[in-house]
Amino acid sequence: MSVPLYQAKAELFRTLGHPVRIRVLELLQDGPKPVRDLLAAIDVEASNLSQQLAVLRRAGMVTSSRDGALVMYALSTPDVADLLAAGRRILGAVLTDRDALLDELRSSGADR
Repeated sequence: MSVPLYQAKAELFRTLGHPVRIRVLELLQDGPKPVRDLLAAIDVEASNLSQQLAVLRRAGMVTSSRDGALVMYALSTPDVADLLAAGRRILGAVLTDRDALLDELRSSGADR
């Protein structure tokens, strides 16, 4: 029996429900990155990053490949970046009463 579409969407949004996963996806918008670069940009233990990358891989949001000794990660589709951009637009629309966060949202770049 197949999963209803609304349930599949809920699973997708649950996958996005962790700050480290969101940060990884943001970083990968600029193109594929090795794990070491992700670790340098995100203040988490290597084991935690590994767990979060595994969740994103299982959900099909990122892909991984080897480049020599490096494991490279990339967004699986440009639609992931579009989803993050939509999230920024929604936050901009609903957070008008939270000026500091709105200022940070605006100053961090329109494509993030």
